[in-house]
Amino acid sequence: MSSALAGSRWVKADLRARKGQAALTVLLVAGIVAALITGATLLEDSTNPWRSLFAQTEGAHVWLYTDESPQVSLGAIDGVTRTAGPYRSAPVTVAQDGKKEPAALRAMPAEPQAVAHPVVSDGRWLDASQPDGVVVERSFATSLRLRVGAPFTIIALSGERHTLYVRGIADSAEQGFYPEWTPGLAYVLPGTLDRIEPMLGRSEWVTGLRLADQEASQVVSQRVVVMLEDKLQRVYTWREVRAAMELDNRLLGTLLALFGMAGLVAAAFALANAAGGRVLGQQRDLATLKSMGFTKGQVALLLLVEHGALGLVGVAIGGVAGWGVMAAVLGASSVAPGPVLAIVAGTALVVLAAVGVPAWRGGRTPPIPDAPVSPPHGRLSRLARLALLVRLPPALILGTRDAFTRRMPAFLTAFGLAVPMMMVTIGLGVWATLDNFRAHPEQVGQHAGLYVRPGKLEAAAAQRIAEQDKDVAEVYPGTDVNALAPGQARSVRVRALGSSTDPYPFPVVEGRIYGRQGEAVAGQGLLNLLGLKIGDRVRLTVGGTPLIVRIVGRTVEPDLDGEVLSVGLDSLAAKDAVPPEFYALALKPGADQAEVRGRLLTQSAESLEVQAAVNPADRLAIIRVVIVAMIAVLTLIGLANLLTASALGLRDHAFDLAVLKAMGLTPRQVMATLVTGTGLLVVLGVGVGAAAGVSIVTGLIDLQGHTSGVGAGIGRAPSAVTLATAVVIAVGTALAVALIPARRAARAQVPVTSR
Repeated sequence: MSSALAGSRWVKADLRARKGQAALTVLLVAGIVAALITGATLLEDSTNPWRSLFAQTEGAHVWLYTDESPQVSLGAIDGVTRTAGPYRSAPVTVAQDGKKEPAALRAMPAEPQAVAHPVVSDGRWLDASQPDGVVVERSFATSLRLRVGAPFTIIALSGERHTLYVRGIADSAEQGFYPEWTPGLAYVLPGTLDRIEPMLGRSEWVTGLRLADQEASQVVSQRVVVMLEDKLQRVYTWREVRAAMELDNRLLGTLLALFGMAGLVAAAFALANAAGGRVLGQQRDLATLKSMGFTKGQVALLLLVEHGALGLVGVAIGGVAGWGVMAAVLGASSVAPGPVLAIVAGTALVVLAAVGVPAWRGGRTPPIPDAPVSPPHGRLSRLARLALLVRLPPALILGTRDAFTRRMPAFLTAFGLAVPMMMVTIGLGVWATLDNFRAHPEQVGQHAGLYVRPGKLEAAAAQRIAEQDKDVAEVYPGTDVNALAPGQARSVRVRALGSSTDPYPFPVVEGRIYGRQGEAVAGQGLLNLLGLKIGDRVRLTVGGTPLIVRIVGRTVEPDLDGEVLSVGLDSLAAKDAVPPEFYALALKPGADQAEVRGRLLTQSAESLEVQAAVNPADRLAIIRVVIVAMIAVLTLIGLANLLTASALGLRDHAFDLAVLKAMGLTPRQVMATLVTGTGLLVVLGVGVGAAAGVSIVTGLIDLQGHTSGVGAGIGRAPSAVTLATAVVIAVGTALAVALIPARRAARAQVPVTSR
């Protein structure tokens, strides 16, 4: 009991003596744990939006669109347990706050359905007492800034305007989030849809199939294709919906997880280095404890408790902070406790393992007579010999000798700085990639700055107005259609843009652009889905019409997970290509999108629908905030390593200071000696980390692009100026921090006594 009491007092006294270092240790561990929890939650949330919505709505696994109500019993298909619909759906245009957005108006009954029923998150569901009420899918309502009770103006294909009122806002698991998944979705009563769009020929019918086994969706889809033949317009499964909901969170979560794992490794080295340095500094105290009767195990346990407690406190703070941030952003129900607990437990084990080895070595400290009081001796390092050979000033030679006096702490310090610097370089590479997206949108398929839909005008009139604008360089007619993929029994997007003789300049990174009818370029996601490569032929079905094309190139495709096939408009059948659905406008250099859009709307008397292209960098802007936060955490790790190295260097050479001053070295030269020893480790770690980061950053970004379907060829390394600036700042900051204890020691009038 007395030994435990004495040990606890000794631990408390030592922690009070180094409050700053203890606080820094807690902060860096907390930051790493928070980053890991955030990354894991976002990775889990990349599928959770669909998973939770699917469970709440009793969703359908397969959705099919037909040009008339199916006349066959789809519920009799083997594996289908229940059906939703068929529901009639009509295309409309929503006019809201000066913007026009395409939407699908779907007829739904007032009574809740057993399968694939939207879940109202705000307001109420449809009611026969309010025939002009509409329920809007939540992501569509968010984009339009709609609230319950707001007017909802729609324009039918006939050009007639109707004003409805938002009765509710609902979540649905049947399609992805708007605007990545278009058109927007809104629900009305069947009678309301009959009044808005009385012509059945302008409608389509939507049917959902719920399966006993979700893995059977592919087989069921193939049977549906055979049964409905040319009546089937398009079909997709739960897999496509899940993929559409997960892209942005998946990318952000991957980046956070990468930073978190690398930071955890660096933090483990920092903790091991800090604990090892403290054990060296406490050798006299430890020897005293041994002479008082403490056993090896008791001393090791004291050290493990002291240094491990700091890490565990950081783990607890980081766990609470990470969970709290994610709960505030996504909702408490979206944060799965399993991954959070696993991260907390895993990090705690890493912390204990990192401090366990130094604690074990401290437990082997002999009693006072055998306690070492000076650093180990040995031959001069090659670097110190080189410093002698080139006749550097004495202070630098002595500092070069001191840098590698203890090789293991020197390695831990350099490696602990290299890993954060490598991750900082990777973060700067991601930042440079986003900057490249913004500066060169044509490299990610955004050659066109505006997209014009005819609206109330004829297609030819819309094209003429666009071509006459002074800032429009090129006008490309285009149409998006859905095609059934062979062997997949699901729909993929076919983008017909430009013509075979005047193709739209898609960013082709492999192969070439299409140059004649029957040629196409594809995104990486489509190539992966269909198992194709450049040079292969593929047969698709567009509205019952075969489309046979040869893949001649691979494009960078940020939309729809890269599952897009791009062809010339003349490769489609006339019924699908005429008239064009929209026109892509390439603007002249320096042209302002807003000004051009305003002129087009004025020239057309507000009859055109003009939308600005959405740059992928805008959707991923949050990543910049994440990079800044991670750099701050990694900086803490580097500083912790640096402070440990400085403290260990001062301890090892405390008695040398008096000797150096007696030899005639000025305080400034003594300070230069101490800073040089630490500075060499800083330069080595920062240099190796920056070089490693530059060598792998492009490959890592391209790998992420490949796996997400966007495609390789998007990665950019940080510029030489940016990288050089980062290295100079890192080295300069490290030397400035090392200068503080060195200056204090150099000005001391008496030798510093080691503990």
